[in-house]
Amino acid sequence: MSAPPKTVLHASEAEAAAIREAVRTADVTELGPGRARAELKHVPGLVRLLADPAVSDPIYDLPRPITEDSVTRWVAEAQAQALAGEGLLIVTLDEAGEVAGYSKITVWPERSSAELAGAMRASQQGKGQGGSGAAHTFGWIFAALGVRLMCLTAALDNVRSAKLIEAAGFRPMGEREAVRPDGSTRASLYWEMTADEWRTRHRL
Repeated sequence: MSAPPKTVLHASEAEAAAIREAVRTADVTELGPGRARAELKHVPGLVRLLADPAVSDPIYDLPRPITEDSVTRWVAEAQAQALAGEGLLIVTLDEAGEVAGYSKITVWPERSSAELAGAMRASQQGKGQGGSGAAHTFGWIFAALGVRLMCLTAALDNVRSAKLIEAAGFRPMGEREAVRPDGSTRASLYWEMTADEWRTRHRL
């Protein structure tokens, strides 16, 4: 389960309300071709994507075991979070309409903060596309959703993600215990970045 950032920000009621509305009305097609809010019709494709251990094993907050029932509940919960202005589950569809990746954005409006998780099809990993795509998503979260802080985690042995995250300019802040949906924990590397730091680095 996603946990708020270690750094505690306090949003005004107006700021929190604006963030919730931004999440509810966000145009996820701005993230790139094939992006769509996850719907129940995407469940079979998500099951096929996440059934590959190379995709799902490094990610702590996925429903397990990966079944049609568990993924259906996951998508339905994400739809409820979107209506509450507290998160977005986004799928990336390939030219055939098959689910080739996903992004899960968790938002804490009262703390003006967000977390991003996600993965792409194993055949597309390691081809240099992840860095540019992730950077675009980071910038979009800050600009479109209006949060002031973002946090990220990765498994201790997930070298590829760690390099991508630090190349984007996130500050390493040690480790944190990530809690899985079943209540078990996993030690994770942890990073943060503020919107101001992002704008300074990327001149947005």
